Amino acid sequence: MATAYVELEQVTKSYGDHKVLDRVDLSVGRHEVVTLIGASGSGKSTLLRCVNGLEAIQGGRISLNGDVISGEGVDLVRLRRRVGIVFQSFNLFPHMSVLRNCTLTPIRAKVANKAQAEADARVMLARVGLKDKVDAYPDQLSGGQQQRVAIARAMLMRPEVLLLDEITSALDPELVIEVLNLVRELAGDGITMMMTTHEMSFAREISSSICFLHKGTILEQGRPEEIFDAPRSPELKTFLRKIHEAGRD
Repeated sequence: MATAYVELEQVTKSYGDHKVLDRVDLSVGRHEVVTLIGASGSGKSTLLRCVNGLEAIQGGRISLNGDVISGEGVDLVRLRRRVGIVFQSFNLFPHMSVLRNCTLTPIRAKVANKAQAEADARVMLARVGLKDKVDAYPDQLSGGQQQRVAIARAMLMRPEVLLLDEITSALDPELVIEVLNLVRELAGDGITMMMTTHEMSFAREISSSICFLHKGTILEQGRPEEIFDAPRSPELKTFLRKIHEAGRD
């Protein structure tokens, strides 16, 4: 494992009496892609939301490049400039064009002025294959196109870390590949990423490390071949068998 760039130390998160994350330790090196796998309710999405500050933790700490980014007094606006997140629901503003969706946050966050934000957005949209869709509205796009806009929007904030939370789950199967190809490109560029996915073959291909979460803890962590080819715990073996039976491996 490379020197930690994102580090979670004994992170605990609860909703009332229900402990969603239980003393989680996790290190992500710069330029690494770490994938979280596990059954629904295992804590994967909550973990990502804690890293982005969308959920407050009750114990432990989270740091980014040596800066503590959890707890009281954290500047959440600054944090979300540094840590971008893309969800399975695209969360695009339906009354705004693709270009406006992409430039709104950089302008408001003063990452760029209007002219620069629009120029940057056009370059990014061209890169994700949507050069001719800058003036379109979300309901004029396919699900795959909308998700690529959402990823482009996140990247325009120039994040140090990109979080991807089940970004293909809401897509029809024929649209999944275009989104996964974009993530491959970003990984090839060295973007530090943490993601959750049920696309196991993709996780095996792209990940530096795989973490298997079970009941709020990281039960196993290792290189893709270790996790998929030599699972140790009964829980991971059961999870992988169910994934295989569902045709998702």
